[in-house]
Amino acid sequence: MDHETSTGHVTRKTVLRAALAAGMAAPAVLMGVPALARTLTAGETAPALTPECDDGDDPTPPQTEGPYFKPNSPLRSSLLEAGTTGVRLTVSGYVFGLACRPISGVLLDFWQADVNGAYDNTGFRFRGHQFTDAAGAFKLTTIVPGLYPGRTRHLHVKVQAPGRPVLTTQLYFPGEPRNNTDTIFDPRLLMTVRDAGGAREAAFDFVLNVPQDPGPTPTPTPTPTGVPGGTWAAGTGYRAGDSVTYGGLGYVCLQAHTAQAGWEPPNVPALWRTA
Repeated sequence: MDHETSTGHVTRKTVLRAALAAGMAAPAVLMGVPALARTLTAGETAPALTPECDDGDDPTPPQTEGPYFKPNSPLRSSLLEAGTTGVRLTVSGYVFGLACRPISGVLLDFWQADVNGAYDNTGFRFRGHQFTDAAGAFKLTTIVPGLYPGRTRHLHVKVQAPGRPVLTTQLYFPGEPRNNTDTIFDPRLLMTVRDAGGAREAAFDFVLNVPQDPGPTPTPTPTPTGVPGGTWAAGTGYRAGDSVTYGGLGYVCLQAHTAQAGWEPPNVPALWRTA
């Protein structure tokens, strides 16, 4: 889960996620919300954070495969078929390595129960695999899975970066009553979920055990003057605490970075706050 630390420092993963969302046609659930918070119902305590990929913690935790996995699922990002019933669900996010850099070409193989809590063990209904795009993003269109005895609501997934081991895990929904009784449930694997006009939209970022070069630190350069709309300018290196104006408003930099088109202060709250 993307979050600020207790000291207010914005993590590298949060910044990258925000930048990716601002610079590409990301799903609406991600746009303008670089620091997503899981929803909690009354009486629930805040779950442990999904490990950040830049603070020395473990990657996304694995979970049991369960009895219903089938290999050779079809290549598709939508599991909907003619006559599919159930509440529509879109799950989107990114796959990062240990240095918080997105990974392209990652295989994600999803499978789940239907609206009645049953798995298709003869065919491939509600089964399918896809690959992350050049920005490390994925998007799955499906339905909210049904319940069956002994388990809370969940999705299964296998995630594999090119040439790396497979991560097998499960994703969960916040606010489910059975989260408290399911012995497999892990709050670190909660998705961020919201209602969207009769459907539901969810987000989750995977962190894989893939070593990466963290890349160069941006080199500050003088901020040019006379830029239309203010002093902010693409190509400029900003340090935390730097001040700029944009669109008639003042902003303070939260994280050192080199500005790019699409990262204008009002578009990337993870990088800028209003002064």
